[in-house]
Amino acid sequence: MSTIAGKGCPRIIPDGEKKPLEEIEKAIIKSYRKHIWSKFVKAIKEYNLIQEGDKIAVGISGGKDSILMAKLFQELQRHGQVKFELVFLAMNPGYHPDIKNLLIENCEHLNIPIHMYESGIFDVVDKMAKDYPCYLCARMRRGSLYAKAKEFGCNKLALGHHYNDVIETTMLNILYGGNFKTMLPKLKAKNFEGLELIRPMYFIEEEYIKRFINYSGIWPLNCACMVAAERIGNKRYEIKDLIKELKKNFSGVEKSIFKAAENVSMDSILGWQKGEEKHSFLDYYDEE
Repeated sequence: MSTIAGKGCPRIIPDGEKKPLEEIEKAIIKSYRKHIWSKFVKAIKEYNLIQEGDKIAVGISGGKDSILMAKLFQELQRHGQVKFELVFLAMNPGYHPDIKNLLIENCEHLNIPIHMYESGIFDVVDKMAKDYPCYLCARMRRGSLYAKAKEFGCNKLALGHHYNDVIETTMLNILYGGNFKTMLPKLKAKNFEGLELIRPMYFIEEEYIKRFINYSGIWPLNCACMVAAERIGNKRYEIKDLIKELKKNFSGVEKSIFKAAENVSMDSILGWQKGEEKHSFLDYYDEE
């Protein structure tokens, strides 16, 4: 596997031709059972992400994560015991025509029946947040997917955030936000009643996603952003580099960061927030 790391996002360039669909699907259950399939199933069970009768909108950006997630859901629907429906939503925020066609071709090869719709978000973001587009773009894209999921009568929206996204988000908040927050495996949509966001790839490491996509021969989209394409890097890539450096001297650093969000000691922190209500350790100090 090789990548192109230019002014946009790093891109996976597979080493060979596209594998037949049957081989790709078999590899998910067989060759990548330990590092991908089992961890997908584990997240669903551990966090109770899917229930009988769910109608799940699967967000398809065309990148490596969402492509794999779509195939994982199809395999779970085929082999799992819980019955649920799937709707594959592919939003076009303003991709170059060649990028849009690549997304469509990949989904056709992988037998992912996408519902593609136009949003024009890239144009809006370019006007409103030209210098720092990524945050606004992410929020608008999610809101658009929520709305479209509701149109299709879905009660859940699945996004392809993985293990490393969780770790990097935690570190971004600590180093740049001055708070301790992580990316949750599921949460209820604030502005869309009855809709829940789920992240079933929560335990899957990015390295194995890259390996699987490379094996498949699929050319996934990178971020494909027409607004930020000329900007070099962003804070998330800085965090990726930082964690890579930390791994050289601290064994298991990624696991430690991930587990830290499960092991917060309320007796040993200065303050915390629940909704809009803030608390200080001093509020409870004299009660001990």
